[in-house]
Amino acid sequence: MAPRKPSIPKGTRDFSPSEMARRNYIFDTIRSVFGLFGYRQIETPAMENLSTLMGKYGEEGDKLLFKILNSGDFLRSVDRNLVDAGDYVHLTSQLSEKGLRYDLTVPFARFVVQHRDELQLPFKRFQIQPVWRADRPQKGRYREFYQCDADVVGSNSLMNEVELLQLIDEVFRRLKIRVAIKLNNRKVLAGIAELIGAPDKLIDITVAIDKIDKIGLEKVNEELAERGLSQEAIAALRPILEINGSLQERLAKLETLLSGVEIGRLGVEELRTVVDGTLALGLDAELDLDVSLARGLNYYTGTIIEVKALDVQIGSITGGGRYDNLTGVFGLDGISGVGISFGADRIYDVLNTLELYPEDITVATKVLFINFGAAESAAALKCVKSLRQAGISAEVYPDAAKMKKQMAYADAQKIPYVAIIGETELAENVATLKNMASGEQTKVPFAQLAEHLL
Repeated sequence: MAPRKPSIPKGTRDFSPSEMARRNYIFDTIRSVFGLFGYRQIETPAMENLSTLMGKYGEEGDKLLFKILNSGDFLRSVDRNLVDAGDYVHLTSQLSEKGLRYDLTVPFARFVVQHRDELQLPFKRFQIQPVWRADRPQKGRYREFYQCDADVVGSNSLMNEVELLQLIDEVFRRLKIRVAIKLNNRKVLAGIAELIGAPDKLIDITVAIDKIDKIGLEKVNEELAERGLSQEAIAALRPILEINGSLQERLAKLETLLSGVEIGRLGVEELRTVVDGTLALGLDAELDLDVSLARGLNYYTGTIIEVKALDVQIGSITGGGRYDNLTGVFGLDGISGVGISFGADRIYDVLNTLELYPEDITVATKVLFINFGAAESAAALKCVKSLRQAGISAEVYPDAAKMKKQMAYADAQKIPYVAIIGETELAENVATLKNMASGEQTKVPFAQLAEHLL
């Protein structure tokens, strides 16, 4: 019986060298913009204590946490009655003390609290690391994926939101992806819940209406009913979700609707400040107001941000928002923060679909030296060292194989130049440099190779 072909878990992916070149193009672009805006990099562990993660993402998010079994005999101290009863909710805490991080924001909040005495506030950090979610794999949705986060903590200023929108715009301008940036405010959502007479159902409302783009308004209304909202409240909610007109017109309508609800009025004021500040600076992206936008996360308290690609049907490719007291759950009250997260894997899919990568993105080696034997390869190695010192990527084919095989390697690797040092070239201290695209060949002295290639 033939051995079974190995595989990887659903919702995860391998990446080849050419794919990694494309991904690194994304990471490098985002990283350079983070630096341009004054953000500094940190890293946190792949696993966190479950006590750090649980309860921070809402009911839906908690279900998607990957739990890690305790080491050793993890069944030794388990309450067998819970096993027999099938009470897996309470059983989990006895089997598992750690989990894979669901996002980078909650670990960052833990980091701020743990290292508070070492940090100067406001603190601007960025983080580029993988996260894990026990979600159902589908197009654009993976169980393991990278997030690229930027957050500012220790400042209540809405200037931070305006700056983050400028940062988002700059990243997608460099990547040449046309996007729409959607805005909302958690206070607006709280005001709406109060306006329709269901302030105690805020979480149920936000979880449901956040799915409008996926399942439509009628299905959302059905879910709201299942979550205990009255038909009167659902009917009152509908015209709010269907507000139309230009961005400024919708803001004005929302302002009128929520004028008698203090928290809603404050949310509209914050939205107007962010919108006006952003438009005053200019934006390549489309800016939009979406009162259904909730992002399903309980820790947002103010601005909510979501970015959609305009030319590809895929979920949000960036999201974020304001969280006024996320660190409070770790014992440090009063630290306000706002942040965004770029979904690198979805951005990767968008760039692949639209073929927006630079033409030479997958080229790692600029020149390959053909190997004709010991003496020739020794000379080639000296040339390679000199080229590398000049910042030019170069390599020598490791074996004295047939010329055809070595040239096929250069073609497969899309190496733009091949350098030939045979007996004649070795005697003259020159290399025959072949342009693989044009076929043109030029004899270049060893000492001038770097200058010629540059």
